[in-house]
Amino acid sequence: MADNNEVAILAPANGEVIALSKTSDPIFSKGAMGQGFGLTPSDGEVVAPVSGKVSMIAETKHAIGITTDDGLEVLVHMGVDTVGLKGEPFEILIKDGQTVEAGQDIATMDLKFINDKGLDTTIMVLITNSNNKLDGLDVSEGPAKTGDVVAHAYLKTANENQNSDKKLSYDELATFIIKNVGGKDNINNLIHCITRLRFYLKDESKANDDVLKNQRGILDVMHAGGQYQVVIGNEVTNVYDAVMKQLPGLSDKPAPQTNENDNRNPVAKAFGNLIGFITGSMSPVIGVIAASGIIKGLLALLTLPQLGALLNVKSPVYITVSAMADSAFFFLPILVGFSAAKRLGSDPIIAAVIGGFITYPQMITWGTAGKMMFNLGGWNFRFLNYSYSIFPMILAAWLAAKCEDWLKKVLPSYLQMIFVPLITILVVSTITLVITGPVIQGAANGIAVFINWLVSASGWLGGLVIGAFYQLLVIFGLHWGVVPLVAQQIASTGQSSLNAIICSTMIAQGAAVLAVAVKSKKPDMKELGIAAAISAFCGVTEPAIYGINLRYKKVFASGCIGSAFGGLVTGLMHGTMYGFTGGLIGFSSFFNPAHPTQLNSFYTFLIASAVSIVVAFIVTWVWGYNDNMTMGKKVEKKQRPGTK
Repeated sequence: MADNNEVAILAPANGEVIALSKTSDPIFSKGAMGQGFGLTPSDGEVVAPVSGKVSMIAETKHAIGITTDDGLEVLVHMGVDTVGLKGEPFEILIKDGQTVEAGQDIATMDLKFINDKGLDTTIMVLITNSNNKLDGLDVSEGPAKTGDVVAHAYLKTANENQNSDKKLSYDELATFIIKNVGGKDNINNLIHCITRLRFYLKDESKANDDVLKNQRGILDVMHAGGQYQVVIGNEVTNVYDAVMKQLPGLSDKPAPQTNENDNRNPVAKAFGNLIGFITGSMSPVIGVIAASGIIKGLLALLTLPQLGALLNVKSPVYITVSAMADSAFFFLPILVGFSAAKRLGSDPIIAAVIGGFITYPQMITWGTAGKMMFNLGGWNFRFLNYSYSIFPMILAAWLAAKCEDWLKKVLPSYLQMIFVPLITILVVSTITLVITGPVIQGAANGIAVFINWLVSASGWLGGLVIGAFYQLLVIFGLHWGVVPLVAQQIASTGQSSLNAIICSTMIAQGAAVLAVAVKSKKPDMKELGIAAAISAFCGVTEPAIYGINLRYKKVFASGCIGSAFGGLVTGLMHGTMYGFTGGLIGFSSFFNPAHPTQLNSFYTFLIASAVSIVVAFIVTWVWGYNDNMTMGKKVEKKQRPGTK
């Protein structure tokens, strides 16, 4: 019944046609399952609204899927919340895989039985792949007889479908994204994290969400925290570079300030902004910290006597490569200071110099020896070792930004070039060395030691709870508050029991999405699933979570079940990590660089990873996924707290 890219849709029963938005089901009425309409039936005979092949019959008989020759996936859903009736009021008259004609009897429903249970009898007719296939849908509300044409679906043209399915180059995808966020003139600024492009747009209403979501190479889009976020996945850096190539000069601008959440409690707002500033300062350096951790772990592996001690710890090769790995941690204040200053829109070189000062060799020597600076009223002020530290430098960068702003207001322009950095470096370095550094570093080290102790002391119970629920923090963006704590743990104590448990959660989500890829017969699902699994095994779960797992919520739950068991094993065996990198690729982070022969944590990693993979894969395969499931609406990813 298609004519010139138009498909007529019939009334599935006698009754009253109503707009989808007027139906009582909150999911269907919002269009989460696609465009369509509702029909309040006056009798229980149900016919096919379109011609096509029966692609799905629910076990509880309340829903039937039909795929037309044009590729429309039409769902006939009989009643609201009738899945709990376990098929009692329904009789199915066709078989899965059977070809049906529009108007053909496909089912009957006992309206009295449904009404007696206090449930709504409305029949929903939904096109579940509306985003991919439809340009629009017209519905005629009012009384209708079985088989009457009550709606017209307008199909996208062949060119539109081809464009959505085509694999674009990075430059082509960049052009496509710029166009559909409203064009170059609508972009104020752009930054990126490990999976997303974060646009600051002048007018977000000009962005075309549906077109972007349905383009191959884009996992999702969302509006959060004054940002328009385009989720790319593992290739985000390449796409970002391609976009910036077409938007020269944009990267030099500081992120615009927003007034979002100004109505929040002042304490909550301040705390959220603090967390956002800390994690935003840390995000750009996470990659190099992770890489350094892998190198250190591999060096520990190569010095194992069981492997013939391929490297001697006193050899020039070992010392040279170890220096490469240690540099990121040793000079962490410089990296963090530079990153924090860029986020604040202040001078990153000034912040880097302050970081260089507190990691200057003589300062480190005095700090390691606990040399006293001076005595004031009975208080002894001593030097501290700030290499491997994070929080003192983040505060120093903030103080430097405030100092710069004030000096630029009070100094004439011809003095600013020399005296702004001169005064800022002297004042902030002194404050950090004497006041804020000792206080912040002491508190940070105390928190890191306490978390390590708490996770270790809680044993299997802590591992089970953290393993089961950690990836929920990822959904709500709260995991960004954990990242700097893990980094501080490793920096101050050399290890993180918490990160060892987190590692299992990444592996389990990867195993869950891998099960989907292996089980599914849909080519697109296989391609996306395999790519997302590789990403999760490499420590980045967002492509898995937002591409597939959350859209089939049982898949996400299956991954959480797997990671709960993995966390239980990790806690039971008191496993810990000596590096930052998670996932399977982080195996080397379970070797203790100081004592390479101590392999308890590595054995814990092997067992916990195997348990996470096996449990998550089996649960997903048996319970979490099948190709007859309907993909849910893409879930909006929450922004990390305080992100500007």
